[in-house]
Amino acid sequence: MTPGHAGNASRNHDDVHDHDYRAAGRRVLILVLIMTIIHMALEIVGGIVSGSLGLLAHAGHVVIDVVAIGLALFAMWMAERPATITRTFGYKRIEVLVVMFNALALWVLANWIIYGAYQRLISLEHEHELEATIMLIVATAGLLINLGAVWALYRSVRDNISIEGVFWHIVVDLLGSIGVIVAGVLTLLFDWDVADPIAGIVIAVFILVSSGRLAIMVFRVLLEGVPKRLDMYQLCSALEDVDGVTLIHDVHAWTITSGYDALTAHVLIDADYQGEYEPLLRRLRQIAYEEFGIHHITLQLETSAADCTENHHVDHLEARTHAEARQTAS
Repeated sequence: MTPGHAGNASRNHDDVHDHDYRAAGRRVLILVLIMTIIHMALEIVGGIVSGSLGLLAHAGHVVIDVVAIGLALFAMWMAERPATITRTFGYKRIEVLVVMFNALALWVLANWIIYGAYQRLISLEHEHELEATIMLIVATAGLLINLGAVWALYRSVRDNISIEGVFWHIVVDLLGSIGVIVAGVLTLLFDWDVADPIAGIVIAVFILVSSGRLAIMVFRVLLEGVPKRLDMYQLCSALEDVDGVTLIHDVHAWTITSGYDALTAHVLIDADYQGEYEPLLRRLRQIAYEEFGIHHITLQLETSAADCTENHHVDHLEARTHAEARQTAS
């Protein structure tokens, strides 16, 4: 049998698993969307009635959350559309673009909150009427809603970039609710109206931190970096340990979208290997799929590297040699 290429492993199983995975995530997002809309309405009304900048700033973030969850649901729906001859991976990357939009929206919101808090601080408008009791009641209700949403999302956040983006939105909401509660307590007990704009600034800082994390995650995917969870050295070593394999080279691994990683590699076969190539390919695909969670796998078998012009990417050999030397020395 002539060396050749191997496509996706267990394609039908992957499609069913991917559909169930997204369906579960969609149900969670719909539940969180309903909770967040209720939270948004409470804080808008409560912020206007109480005159709290911190509460209104937090309500602004919740508005962004509603948009973010809606976009995440839209992206999940688009990602399920079938691939075509001109879009061979379908619309899976839309999820990544939605998360990037969420990060940019959070930056804009954070700057608006900081500007509003700064204007209030420099103008010393602390004589406005601030209903701290209303502020505390609304913020506490928001905190309880956030706790429920975080609990619901936490179970589904692993390996799903859309849900992870929403998860960090809600975590920031939770921290923001705590900040507003603290400001309300200080205002109620000590008449420190200045605590309210300070709470707004603290919320904005939390927003910037969370959006920065999302942006870094998206850039990693768009630049087609190796998935963070994947140890390439360990993967190459595991494949090279298979009987009949001399070297894994020209290795590329990247994320298409959340929970869907891809791998391409050239496999140099031992010159004296007498076995069949198909069982060897199946074993290599099985390792990449079952042990490392890679879904889209393309492997090219070679009997000689002489005609291979690609970048070989064999840094893992040096790393493996160093590891073995350290193990021997110890």
